[in-house]
Amino acid sequence: MLYNKWVACWGNATSITDRKEAVYAKDITLRYPVFMPFSGNKLRLRFSNLTGTEPVSLDKIVIRAADGGKTSMKPLVIEPGREVTSEEVALDVTAGNTIEVSLYLKGYTQMNAGTLITGPLSHGKYAYGDFAEADELPLDLTRNTNWFYFLNTIDILTEEKNHALVCYGDSITAQSWPDYLAQRAWDGGFRNVSIIRRAVSGSRILRQYDCITYQAYGLKGATRFPIEMDVTGAASVIIQHGINDIIHPVGKEVNPFRPWSDMPTLEQLEKGVEEIYIDYIRRHADLAGLKVYSGTLLPIYGWRTYNEMRDEMRMAFNDWLRTSPLFDGCVDFDAAVRDKKNPERFAQGYDSGDHLHPSETAYKAMADAVPEELLR
Repeated sequence: MLYNKWVACWGNATSITDRKEAVYAKDITLRYPVFMPFSGNKLRLRFSNLTGTEPVSLDKIVIRAADGGKTSMKPLVIEPGREVTSEEVALDVTAGNTIEVSLYLKGYTQMNAGTLITGPLSHGKYAYGDFAEADELPLDLTRNTNWFYFLNTIDILTEEKNHALVCYGDSITAQSWPDYLAQRAWDGGFRNVSIIRRAVSGSRILRQYDCITYQAYGLKGATRFPIEMDVTGAASVIIQHGINDIIHPVGKEVNPFRPWSDMPTLEQLEKGVEEIYIDYIRRHADLAGLKVYSGTLLPIYGWRTYNEMRDEMRMAFNDWLRTSPLFDGCVDFDAAVRDKKNPERFAQGYDSGDHLHPSETAYKAMADAVPEELLR
């Protein structure tokens, strides 16, 4: 087997974490299991403190393979607002297995850089104490978490045929459909593609929140996209973004941070997509040949800010996403999950209950809607 190409095999966005009462941790081990779609013999990890305001020290970084083999990386310090790539380490990895990445934070550490993701492949753990090198975390000191801190991307030295598919978006993409897509690819025999998730709950294309209440909603598209498209071996990207631009504005009399002036026109949304995403790709030679697929926005009937004006904009934007020659194709997520008789609503069993986010069944339908050509 000839391993001569670096490809991202796992990835996540980095945003500011939700500002709760406690934002520091000390003497804690983070452990993240990662499904490996490719075989390879070297790994390198990218860590992010993009939204932190203090340096972060990773005192131990340990990777454990499925066969029990382990390797350690040199400790790293990530300066605030920066991302850093580790050294390359030798580790034999077999496709279809799961590795574990463990991080030990010895001193007081600002936990501002991370994001919340869910799905069948996205389950982390943390334990109080130094257990980075332990095969098992102690049950009485360990809890599950879906917050992924600092670990941003894993690259593997693998075969030339392998490539990455980037799923870019907001909370819809931060939830389960990319994991189901990864499972679909594996189960369907598409063994040369990895699914890289770049998603931040609450984020918008055209605006961002610069207040403590909504900082976890992340950066706007123009700021996020250049950072999050740093994906080694990317061949294509699905962009499913924009619903928060439509549903967030409510007026200052209701919420001082959500003025009506934030409400875009359809033309502004379309122009934003072209200028932020398409033009960026056109300007960067290293992204030449990248296939760009649009992803339609899902039904919102019953959501707390729903009205006909917002839904008319959503449907018009979807029509543009389906037909614009800017894209190489469209993943029609809306068609996959909407009710056939009442297209403004989710189909029966496809609503999570909040009338915005899909159910797990619907997330599987979204994964199934992705064309096979993106997985080949």
